[in-house]
Amino acid sequence: MRRDWRESARTAADLAVLGFLVTGAALPVVTAGAAVATGSAAIRHHLDHDAWPSPRALGATFARALLPGLGWSVALVAAVALITIDFLAVRAGAAPGGPVALAALLVVALGVAGLAGLLAVTASPPAAWRLARPGPLLASAGVVGLAALLAVLVHPGLIPVLAGYALFALHVVARRAGPPPPRQAETTGPRTFAGRPGAFVGRPRPKLRPLPEPPASPATR
Repeated sequence: MRRDWRESARTAADLAVLGFLVTGAALPVVTAGAAVATGSAAIRHHLDHDAWPSPRALGATFARALLPGLGWSVALVAAVALITIDFLAVRAGAAPGGPVALAALLVVALGVAGLAGLLAVTASPPAAWRLARPGPLLASAGVVGLAALLAVLVHPGLIPVLAGYALFALHVVARRAGPPPPRQAETTGPRTFAGRPGAFVGRPRPKLRPLPEPPASPATR
C-alpha cells in the first residue's frame, strides 16, 4: 500500500522530534544507553502498529533499560578507546604490523560499529548476534558512519534530527536482514473498494449444500 506524502512528512517530523527527545535524555551520559533503547522501542512500536507508544510506556521502557544500557555503553566506550589506542600506536610505529595491522583494525572497527547499531535496534545481544552477518554488519556500520560524518558537517542543532533518522535507518537494516515473515495462503478474490487485491486472503471457501431432489410427478409413478 502506497503511503501518502503527507503521512511520510508527518513520520519524518515525528522522527525529528524523537531524535530531540533521545538526545535530551542522553545528555547526562549515564542514561545514553537507556535513551537509545527507548527511542528504538518507540520506532519498533511505530513500525509494527503504525502508531507511537504512550509516554507512560516509554517511561517504563526507559526505567528498565537504565542498568543494561549503562553496561553496554561502558563496553562500547571501552572498545572504541582500545581500537583508537591501537590505531594510534600502529600509525606512530610504536606497535608492529604496519598497513596490515591498520587494515585489521579498520575491519574490527566496522564490526564493532555494525554490531552496536544492530544492538541498538534489537535491544537483545542474542538477537543482534543472529543478525551479525557480513551484509547486515556492513550496512549497519555504514549507517552509523554516515550519521557520524553528517554530525560533523551539519549545524549542531540538526544533530538530534540525525539521531532519529539513524535509528529508523538501523531498524530498516535489521528488518531486511531478519527472517521473512510467514506467507499466508492466498486465494483469488475481487479487488476491494480501496483498490487492493486479495479481498478474501486466507478465508476458507464456503461449503456448497446439495440441492434437494424435485418430487416425482404422477406420470412417473
